[in-house]
Amino acid sequence: MESGVEELMPRLLPVDDCDLAEDFDPTVPPRTPQEYLKRVQIEAARCPDVVVAQIDPKKLRKKQTVNISCFLRFPDASLLLKDTLQRSSGSSSKWPISQPFVRYKMSLNKHRNHWRSQHLDSNVTMPKSEDEEGWKKFCLGERVYSERDALSDNENLGIDYIKVGFPPLLSIVSRMNQATVTSVLEYLISWFGEKKFTPELGRWLYALLACLEKPLLPEAHSLIRQLARRCSEVRVLEENKNEEQMSALNLIICLVSRYFDQRDLADEPS
Repeated sequence: MESGVEELMPRLLPVDDCDLAEDFDPTVPPRTPQEYLKRVQIEAARCPDVVVAQIDPKKLRKKQTVNISCFLRFPDASLLLKDTLQRSSGSSSKWPISQPFVRYKMSLNKHRNHWRSQHLDSNVTMPKSEDEEGWKKFCLGERVYSERDALSDNENLGIDYIKVGFPPLLSIVSRMNQATVTSVLEYLISWFGEKKFTPELGRWLYALLACLEKPLLPEAHSLIRQLARRCSEVRVLEENKNEEQMSALNLIICLVSRYFDQRDLADEPS
C-alpha cells in the first residue's frame, strides 16, 4: 500500500520484514508464522486502493420501474410547464413567448439523436402511431382515462406510470416523428373536447407543441387552432376558477397565438 493509504488505515500490529529461507514460495501454504506474515504482506500490497463493483445493469433493469437518469439529467415538459406558470400571470395577451418553452425545444432538438439511439426501459412500451386508445392511456394513465377521480384506500400509485401516465420525457418524445406527434396531438385534443383539463393532459400538450416543427403541416395548423379555441371555451365555462388551471390554459393559448403566429386567437388587450 502507498504511504497515504497507510495513514488513513494504520496497521494494527506493525510487522517488520521477515528473514525467510531462500526457497520461500508465496504460492504454497505457509509453513511457519514468518511465512504466513510475509504472504499477508504480499497479498495486501496487491490489493488496489479503490475497488469498483462489477454490476450487471441488465439484472437491475428488470426490477426497475422507471429510468431515473432521464429525470435527473433531462427535464420533462411538466417541470417546464410548472416553471412557466410560476413566472406568468394574467391573460395570454400580456405574456411574452416563454423562455422555458423555447429552451425545451432547443434541448429536444439538441438531444433528439442521442435519446433516439438509447434503449427504453422494459416497462416503457410506446403505442403504434394509429393506436388512439393506447396513446390516451399511455399519456394520461389508466386513472384519468377511466375517469377515476379518487384513489381507493388500498391503492398507492407511487411511480406506476401505467396508472398515472408516462411523463413526456425527452427519451420518449425524441422517438416521435412529425406524423406521430400530429396523431397524438389529435387524439389528446379529441379527448379534451369532451373531458376536463388535467395536469397529465397539460404536460403532454405542452411537450407536443414543442415537438411541432415550423412551418406547420396543414393538419397541425388546424389542430393547434382547435386546441386554442377549446382552451378559451373551457376558461369561460369553468365554474371553479382554479388559478393553476387557468394559467395553464392561458399559456397554451399564448403559445398557439404568439409562438405559432395565430394572432387572431390571442386575447384582446385589456
